[in-house]
Amino acid sequence: MDKLLLDRIMGQVSKPARYMGNEYNMVEKNPEDVSIRFAFAFPDIYEVGMSHMGMKILYHLLNERADTYCERVFAPWVDMEQKMRQTGIPLFTLETKSPVSDFDLLGFTLQYEMSYTNILNMLDLAGIPLLAEERKEGHPFVIAGGPCAYNAEPLADFLDIIALGEGEELIEELLDLYGDWKQSGESRTAFLERAARIPGIYVPSFYDVSYLEDGRISSVSPNRDGVQPRVSKRIAADMDKTWFPERIIVPFMDIVHDRIMLELFRGCTRGCRFCQAGMIYRPVRERSPERLLELAEKLVQSTGYEEMSLSSLSSSDYSQLELLVRQLMDRFAKKRVSLSLPSLRLDSFEKEYIQEMQKVRKTGLTFAPEAGTQRLRDVINKGVNEEDLINTMTAAFESGYSTVKLYFMIGLPTETEADLRGIADLARKVTDCYSRLQQAGQRKKRLKVTISTSSFVPKPFTPFQWEPQDTMEQLREKQQFLKQALRIRNVEYNWHDPEVSFLEAVFARGDRRLGRVLLSAWKKGAKFDGWSEHFNMAAWMEAFEDNKLSPDFYAHRRREKDELLPWDHIDAGVTKSFLWMELQKALRGETTPDCRLDCAGCGIRRLGRGLC
Repeated sequence: MDKLLLDRIMGQVSKPARYMGNEYNMVEKNPEDVSIRFAFAFPDIYEVGMSHMGMKILYHLLNERADTYCERVFAPWVDMEQKMRQTGIPLFTLETKSPVSDFDLLGFTLQYEMSYTNILNMLDLAGIPLLAEERKEGHPFVIAGGPCAYNAEPLADFLDIIALGEGEELIEELLDLYGDWKQSGESRTAFLERAARIPGIYVPSFYDVSYLEDGRISSVSPNRDGVQPRVSKRIAADMDKTWFPERIIVPFMDIVHDRIMLELFRGCTRGCRFCQAGMIYRPVRERSPERLLELAEKLVQSTGYEEMSLSSLSSSDYSQLELLVRQLMDRFAKKRVSLSLPSLRLDSFEKEYIQEMQKVRKTGLTFAPEAGTQRLRDVINKGVNEEDLINTMTAAFESGYSTVKLYFMIGLPTETEADLRGIADLARKVTDCYSRLQQAGQRKKRLKVTISTSSFVPKPFTPFQWEPQDTMEQLREKQQFLKQALRIRNVEYNWHDPEVSFLEAVFARGDRRLGRVLLSAWKKGAKFDGWSEHFNMAAWMEAFEDNKLSPDFYAHRRREKDELLPWDHIDAGVTKSFLWMELQKALRGETTPDCRLDCAGCGIRRLGRGLC
């Protein structure tokens, strides 16, 4: 790597801090002193990747190993990529500016289907063959994990290994195995065969997929001995014993979430029927307040951050939240460290928590009612009602808040125009609530309510995995309806591009044949598909046409109960029979209680280890 040339081109691009490294708490090792080099890749820009908790955990965990140096690599923005291709600079890591092709393993995190073309682009920039079958001895093993790994079939042709579930134990076992294999002199295939025996490791090339004449899958079966027909996810059982960093990298530039993130617990018991995370991250496992206070103390001391986010899928469901908030504020208020709860539920908002957190400074309030009517909230099993919303808004406004964000979803199964109108009705009731307080002289600031709608995307391992997505035309009509209905004073309306949501649905429920489409679209210039300024729908539609595949087959088709789904050989813990039962309850408008109150028999107990 010509570091002088690299320094020169970094001075010619926007935000060169994305590529510099040398941040506070960055791990520095001599590559000559380790036997395993691991490149942790996030297929988006630095600001997004550095905000991801999983990267913070695994980066520092791997660097605790004496035999391993884990370095970071992000997708270069388009101006930097252009300079790299012009000057012949390959994709490089931040820590040592080493070419990624020199590493033993290259690990991608799969957080979002619309980052898939960036994975191909990064492999190409690194000079690594895109297709797994074309990689030879000496090429890095390309690994992927994260929520999209539960159906990574569209990426099967490009990945050597897929890691399912929580990675703290799994990655250590894989690296132990790699160290032994590297000394053995055995073939690349031999390593993959040995890796496939590790619980939670899925090697896509070891499975064959066949199709029916109508395009549905007829079978997925192992093509060699010793390979399990189904691969089960890994679970970290004890969160107090599960590794968590006591120091994290502090960037030189602003990132999306530039703060300490304390992970309270994993999993969710609410059972929202559209939510993949709530299903695949089961069961709930909490960290103790004592361990969280210990981590908070060390992270504040090692980073100097003045904001701390209490993070989980539903942070206000933490069983000892009030105690934890009070103890954190008692300890850190004098240091001017503020607290934020990024995922509040309307039915578990406590005014006392907010008053405690306001001792330092106000942070934003965001809630997700998801649907505009109680009927549809019951269909999706949201478990909140209009009274919860009004009580919560009243408490928030009385506590001094005048800005609130409310998230909804459009295109949900069984949705009607009345449900859309309900979103506007709720927005109006929120503004009326604030007006009453103003008239009583309790509030003087101007109210700002932001209503955001995303389009429903059916996801694997949810009760709605069988349901079709609305067409793009239907979603646009619903957005136009809401644009008119939400012309309310002090209310702002934001929405998502239906084309992007359409492709997200295609790849969320896709099979291996989509790998051809992905490769074609990338060759036509598709990348940064989640960024509106770079999204190119025409390139995608041409790619589908070139490969004689219909995207409607994946996004707009209702699946049958007995249909073999592309991810049925993956065991995420919840059973297919439970998900189908939940779908039938949804269509009847029946709710399922929080499973902390009454076990719904989702199947997670089958995985053992005394969980749930």
